[in-house]
Amino acid sequence: MIGRGVISVVFVSAAFGAQDCESLAKLTLAATTITRAESVAAGGNLPASCRVAGVIKPSGDSEIRFEVWMPSSGWNGRFQGAGNGGFAGSINSRQMQAALAGGFATASTDTGHEAGTTDAGWALGHPEKVVDFGYRAVHLMTVDAKAIIHAFYGEGPRRSYFSSCSNGGRQALMEAQRFPEDYDGIVAGAPANYWTHLLANSVWDLQAVTGSSYIPAKKLPAIQAAALAACDALDGLKDGLIEDPPRCHFDPEALQCQGAETDSCLTAAQVVALKKLYAGRVFPGYEPGGEAEPGGWLTWITGPAPEKSLMFDFGTQFYKNIMFGNAAWDYHGFDADRDTKATDEKLAGVLNATDPDLSRFRARGGKLILYHGWSDAAIGPGNTVNYYESVVSKAGASDARGFVRLFMVPGMQHCSGGSGPNSFGQFGGATGDAEHDVGAAIERWVEQGIAPERIVAAKRKNDLDSRSEAVRTRPLCAYPSVARYKGTGSIEDAGSFMCGPHE
Repeated sequence: MIGRGVISVVFVSAAFGAQDCESLAKLTLAATTITRAESVAAGGNLPASCRVAGVIKPSGDSEIRFEVWMPSSGWNGRFQGAGNGGFAGSINSRQMQAALAGGFATASTDTGHEAGTTDAGWALGHPEKVVDFGYRAVHLMTVDAKAIIHAFYGEGPRRSYFSSCSNGGRQALMEAQRFPEDYDGIVAGAPANYWTHLLANSVWDLQAVTGSSYIPAKKLPAIQAAALAACDALDGLKDGLIEDPPRCHFDPEALQCQGAETDSCLTAAQVVALKKLYAGRVFPGYEPGGEAEPGGWLTWITGPAPEKSLMFDFGTQFYKNIMFGNAAWDYHGFDADRDTKATDEKLAGVLNATDPDLSRFRARGGKLILYHGWSDAAIGPGNTVNYYESVVSKAGASDARGFVRLFMVPGMQHCSGGSGPNSFGQFGGATGDAEHDVGAAIERWVEQGIAPERIVAAKRKNDLDSRSEAVRTRPLCAYPSVARYKGTGSIEDAGSFMCGPHE
């Protein structure tokens, strides 16, 4: 039986031993139909592989599509699960490609529906699909993937890893909390793990920038410049980055127009709105310093016009289709206290991954790395700090150091991008060097027992290309340590910095 929170039992019909790829179409797995098993020739940077696709139906209203890709030769003995951003809705082939190129067997799922990442229309009237999205799909994909890997190679993976960001970070923590036997090493980036409060706060933020309070894109450069002027040098180095934004006490009132309104000042109503965005209501607010950067506030918070931001898309889609089941729902009537409470009562148990008790994961040797960009305009970075500290408090500081690390990334936007060094292997396809690659770091910790204390990140000419030339490197330090300039050497070189406590 496969139910909510119940680990599925898998039945493999084939005899023990490796099988050719096409014969995997005959595998019998619980509540699963294999729809395709085919050999794929090498091409581009990808090796020849066996690719299996299937559909899992744990409920009468479930349709969880998944794929498993396995190198035909040269398998490194590891399995990597790939997560999803937003409301999911498709196979994460980009991450699967990076994993396959690195010798991993890999799998991904659409989490039970096919749709764009900002579209939650699939959830309207389909509570079982919400459960699949919430936690069931990734777990069942993982169990099936391991069975398929075993059937193909004649043995299961030696180690299993999961790495993803945003909603994928929420999925990562859901696995560690609910299904600790699934993965040995987990990397959770910018996790949307407090889902109900994140989306409630998004709607509250929408209300904050409505009407005369709306902050247009042309004013964002002035906001960022003022924040940097106030706080860039707090770490003793003026480098265009706020190393530790919680220490920054930038007051938006400093930008209030003293005469006629211009692009370099804010109206009184805009000052109030900006204070709300920094403060947050039922979820940590945004940090100062990266407001005007590509992929920042213009994309997520303010948009090119009112109600044209990703925050508007995610907040209204969630409440219309998942929470209230009312396509005509209007965010103007949202009440933060009343509706957050109602959202928690209905959906926290399905969508939130906030349990600080990771004792089962730790007991079987699991390792967890968290990371979050301080300039994230999608998910307030303080949320990840809060979750990390709750885990440390629950486990005790000494025990926690044995299985969890947090790396905060100055100047990084949501999962990547931004003015600071933001490339450290978080999407695969990096160096494979544990000093510069978070994926290699989690593998070394799991397999060699060497915990990462710093990971060197790079700012590249092209943030979207991990092979692009690095123009700045900087160590990311295991929280609560921060990178401190040694006093000599180039500020563009990680070698000129050490990790240590605040001065």
